[in-house]
Amino acid sequence: MKEKKRAAMNNKTKVIPIQWDATFFFERAVRSLDRYHYDKALKYFRRAVEYEPDNPVNHCNMAGILSEMGNYEGSNEILRRIVEEMDPEMTECHFYMANNFANMEMYEAAEEALVRYLEEDGEGQFLEESEEMMELLHYELERPTKLAFIKAREGIYEHDQARSLLEEGKFVEAVRMLESIVEKNAGFLAARNNLALAYYYMGMFDKALATIGEVLEIESGNLHALCNLAIFYQHAHDQVQLKPLVELLAKTVPFHEEHVFKLATTMGILGEHGEAYRHFLRLLKDSTVQSDACLYHYTAVACSNIGRFDEAQRLWLQAGKLDPESKVSSYYLEQLAGVRAGRHPAPTSYHYHLPFEEQFKLWEKSTDAIPDHLKRDPLVRSSFFWALRHGDRHTKLQVIQALGLIADNEVKDALRDFIVEPQEEDYLKRIAIFVLRSIGVHDSLQAVLEGQDTVIEHSRMPSRLPVWEDKWQAVLEAALLRMKKHYDLVQQHDLLTLWIEFLSRVYPDVPKLGKIEGWAAALEYLTAKMHRRAISYHEVSQRYGTSIATVSKCAKRIDEICGIKEKMKMAFPALTANHQE
Repeated sequence: MKEKKRAAMNNKTKVIPIQWDATFFFERAVRSLDRYHYDKALKYFRRAVEYEPDNPVNHCNMAGILSEMGNYEGSNEILRRIVEEMDPEMTECHFYMANNFANMEMYEAAEEALVRYLEEDGEGQFLEESEEMMELLHYELERPTKLAFIKAREGIYEHDQARSLLEEGKFVEAVRMLESIVEKNAGFLAARNNLALAYYYMGMFDKALATIGEVLEIESGNLHALCNLAIFYQHAHDQVQLKPLVELLAKTVPFHEEHVFKLATTMGILGEHGEAYRHFLRLLKDSTVQSDACLYHYTAVACSNIGRFDEAQRLWLQAGKLDPESKVSSYYLEQLAGVRAGRHPAPTSYHYHLPFEEQFKLWEKSTDAIPDHLKRDPLVRSSFFWALRHGDRHTKLQVIQALGLIADNEVKDALRDFIVEPQEEDYLKRIAIFVLRSIGVHDSLQAVLEGQDTVIEHSRMPSRLPVWEDKWQAVLEAALLRMKKHYDLVQQHDLLTLWIEFLSRVYPDVPKLGKIEGWAAALEYLTAKMHRRAISYHEVSQRYGTSIATVSKCAKRIDEICGIKEKMKMAFPALTANHQE
């Protein structure tokens, strides 16, 4: 008897308890829906309501099933109770009621519910469907719909424009437009969510966080806001706030495709790759998105992070077939072998483009400007703007140069903002000023240099010289014209700095500068030496159309005043000790 009891106890420990809660029954209901088992889905949704009777979403799902089963009156009874007793903010219930009334051929009641939806709903989730229903009601009632205004249309055109600006990476313009929309229509939550993202892309983290907080104050369950907030907390390494939010999102099973996609990508970014995979798989079963290469890439990334390498390979191959011109699939397929072997970790980015570092390498190898598709890519642009605010010194130098090659109005605004930041290094700000001048900004610039508010006029260089002669400018322009294709912007700026230093030290006894090309060639020669680039007097004299003797004479004069060789010896003693001209 004792042996039987002990065996029973041992067997008991092997039983895995099932957690009976609303989420469990919700998932069962969704599974039944996918199989068109409406009776089972209704039963499971009812059980979800029993566990969470105060959750209006569960009631709304039950109403949806009743509608699918043809029980329109029962569906409307639940929907009416939701908006009258549980959550008046769930304005979509009025649209669902309008559908039910239309199916019952109660067109007057359908019109009343539809008008109430359009006049109260600020999100506009069912605008297209509502317009189709209005056409039906117009035909059946033989008159136009009695509609005063559509709340969701307030600022809708401007919002679409702002979203387009965000997609093009024009964040400053998008922010201006979105701020204006939100000021006029405080309840336009989609605009607030996009404004928070625009702030985030620009590196304005505190503003992004505050804006998301405003959305959640108005609608605590807004899924887009909750997903964005989780990503913001992850960026801030705030695990205390992040953990319960991730747990909440992990229990969420969205019904609409847009929400499924948002949650899937968010869980992937948060490192919850199993959850991301589950949601992406739901999307792949939908025939309307099966031709989207991006979705196959996202699912493959999730697979590679949970060890489903064969499936990841199959998905990336499919993405490559759907988008043969893209290099994304082939890059990640090459990386997959290393992931399998444990040589490097699985990719963490769910964005459908090459990793930023890879794109930067391709750009650095190219002799041309940044390709147009990269200039327009909002993720690349946001990486630049983010790094300009939060990167280390070397990264900021790279980014300032890259922005100089993009050279649009957004870039000019970002660099103007950068040069007035008191905490940024003066050298970086001077590079930014040089870039602004090189991309055609000729008006006066406001900057903070050496801790002082400074106005830099176009007619003079950023120096303390009381004058700036035309011949001095001619030397500079002669050098920069020939260096443009062979030296980066930092090196060009260092040439400018060297020229200003020389002139400042010898002023007012500046040489007459009879041979402009000789001085320009000498500046390039010395700049190349400072950056340890191979160059000779012969090479540079030929390019500038002057003699070796002239270049040598001018270079020695600049070196005497500025001490270039001495500085190089101090910085690189081992290299300069063996140097011979």
